[in-house]
Amino acid sequence: MATYNHPLLETLAAFAEAIGARLLLPNEITETDFPIFWENEMVCGLRRPDLNEALDHLLQTAEQKIGTSRENMTRIEKQQTVALLNDWGAFTLRKSVEDVAEALGVSRFTIYNYLEHSEQN
Repeated sequence: MATYNHPLLETLAAFAEAIGARLLLPNEITETDFPIFWENEMVCGLRRPDLNEALDHLLQTAEQKIGTSRENMTRIEKQQTVALLNDWGAFTLRKSVEDVAEALGVSRFTIYNYLEHSEQN
Protein backbone atom coordinates (compact mmCIF):
# COMPACT_ATOMS: atom_id res chain seq x y z
CA MET A 1 0.00 0.00 0.00
CA ALA A 2 1.32 3.43 -0.91
CA THR A 3 1.99 6.12 1.70
CA TYR A 4 -0.11 9.30 1.59
CA ASN A 5 0.52 12.65 3.27
CA HIS A 6 -3.05 13.23 4.36
CA PRO A 7 -4.78 11.27 7.17
CA LEU A 8 -7.98 11.01 5.11
CA LEU A 9 -6.06 9.41 2.26
CA GLU A 10 -4.36 6.92 4.60
CA THR A 11 -7.78 5.84 5.85
CA LEU A 12 -9.26 5.70 2.36
CA ALA A 13 -6.28 3.68 1.09
CA ALA A 14 -6.83 1.09 3.83
CA PHE A 15 -10.55 1.00 3.02
CA ALA A 16 -9.89 0.64 -0.72
CA GLU A 17 -7.47 -2.21 -0.13
CA ALA A 18 -9.92 -3.98 2.17
CA ILE A 19 -12.66 -4.01 -0.48
CA GLY A 20 -10.35 -4.72 -3.41
CA ALA A 21 -10.73 -1.23 -4.85
CA ARG A 22 -7.93 1.12 -5.87
CA LEU A 23 -7.21 4.62 -4.61
CA LEU A 24 -6.24 6.98 -7.43
CA LEU A 25 -4.45 10.27 -7.72
CA PRO A 26 -6.63 13.06 -9.16
CA ASN A 27 -4.90 12.87 -12.57
CA GLU A 28 -5.64 9.10 -12.81
CA ILE A 29 -9.42 9.38 -12.40
CA THR A 30 -11.67 8.45 -15.32
CA GLU A 31 -15.40 9.02 -15.73
CA THR A 32 -16.22 5.60 -14.26
CA ASP A 33 -14.28 6.27 -11.02
CA PHE A 34 -15.59 7.96 -7.88
CA PRO A 35 -13.94 11.34 -7.20
CA ILE A 36 -13.40 12.11 -3.52
CA PHE A 37 -13.44 15.73 -2.38
CA TRP A 38 -12.04 17.31 0.76
CA GLU A 39 -12.96 20.94 1.47
CA ASN A 40 -14.17 21.39 -2.14
CA GLU A 41 -10.93 20.05 -3.63
CA MET A 42 -10.66 16.69 -5.39
CA VAL A 43 -7.99 14.86 -3.41
CA CYS A 44 -8.28 11.38 -4.92
CA GLY A 45 -10.56 8.91 -6.58
CA LEU A 46 -11.73 5.40 -5.96
CA ARG A 47 -11.85 2.73 -8.65
CA ARG A 48 -14.27 -0.11 -8.04
CA PRO A 49 -12.85 -3.60 -7.76
CA ASP A 50 -12.95 -5.78 -10.84
CA LEU A 51 -15.92 -8.06 -10.27
CA ASN A 52 -14.14 -10.83 -12.17
CA GLU A 53 -11.73 -10.98 -9.24
CA ALA A 54 -14.17 -10.07 -6.47
CA LEU A 55 -14.91 -13.61 -5.32
CA ASP A 56 -11.22 -14.49 -5.13
CA HIS A 57 -10.62 -11.35 -3.09
CA LEU A 58 -13.49 -12.20 -0.74
CA LEU A 59 -12.19 -15.76 -0.31
CA GLN A 60 -8.72 -14.45 0.54
CA THR A 61 -10.21 -12.00 3.04
CA ALA A 62 -12.25 -14.81 4.62
CA GLU A 63 -9.10 -16.94 4.92
CA GLN A 64 -7.39 -14.08 6.76
CA LYS A 65 -10.37 -13.56 9.06
CA ILE A 66 -10.73 -17.29 9.81
CA GLY A 67 -6.96 -17.60 10.25
CA THR A 68 -6.20 -20.53 7.96
CA SER A 69 -5.99 -21.38 4.28
CA ARG A 70 -8.89 -23.03 2.45
CA GLU A 71 -6.92 -26.24 2.10
CA ASN A 72 -6.51 -26.54 5.89
CA MET A 73 -9.99 -25.49 6.97
CA THR A 74 -12.07 -27.74 9.15
CA ARG A 75 -15.76 -28.26 8.44
CA ILE A 76 -16.63 -25.62 11.06
CA GLU A 77 -14.20 -23.12 9.49
CA LYS A 78 -15.71 -23.78 6.05
CA GLN A 79 -19.16 -23.09 7.53
CA GLN A 80 -17.82 -19.86 9.04
CA THR A 81 -16.29 -18.92 5.68
CA VAL A 82 -19.59 -19.50 3.86
CA ALA A 83 -21.42 -17.43 6.49
CA LEU A 84 -18.92 -14.57 6.04
CA LEU A 85 -19.18 -14.74 2.25
CA ASN A 86 -22.95 -14.69 2.54
CA ASP A 87 -22.83 -11.64 4.85
CA TRP A 88 -20.55 -9.90 2.35
CA GLY A 89 -22.93 -10.58 -0.57
CA ALA A 90 -20.63 -13.00 -2.37
CA PHE A 91 -23.49 -15.26 -3.38
CA THR A 92 -25.12 -12.54 -5.45
CA LEU A 93 -22.38 -13.07 -8.03
CA ARG A 94 -23.13 -15.43 -10.91
CA LYS A 95 -21.86 -19.00 -10.39
CA SER A 96 -20.55 -18.08 -6.93
CA VAL A 97 -21.97 -21.17 -5.21
CA GLU A 98 -20.16 -23.41 -7.68
CA ASP A 99 -16.95 -21.38 -7.43
CA VAL A 100 -16.96 -21.35 -3.62
CA ALA A 101 -17.71 -25.08 -3.53
CA GLU A 102 -14.71 -25.73 -5.77
CA ALA A 103 -12.48 -23.38 -3.75
CA LEU A 104 -13.42 -25.08 -0.47
CA GLY A 105 -13.30 -28.61 -1.90
CA VAL A 106 -16.96 -29.38 -1.20
CA SER A 107 -20.11 -29.87 -3.26
CA ARG A 108 -22.70 -27.25 -4.20
CA PHE A 109 -25.14 -29.15 -2.03
CA THR A 110 -22.77 -28.71 0.93
CA ILE A 111 -22.57 -24.95 0.31
CA TYR A 112 -26.38 -24.75 0.34
CA ASN A 113 -26.41 -26.72 3.59
CA TYR A 114 -23.83 -24.34 5.09
CA LEU A 115 -25.93 -21.36 3.97
CA GLU A 116 -29.02 -22.86 5.59
CA HIS A 117 -27.04 -23.56 8.75
CA SER A 118 -25.71 -19.98 8.89
CA GLU A 119 -29.21 -18.53 8.51
CA GLN A 120 -30.45 -20.62 11.44
CA ASN A 121 -27.75 -19.27 13.79
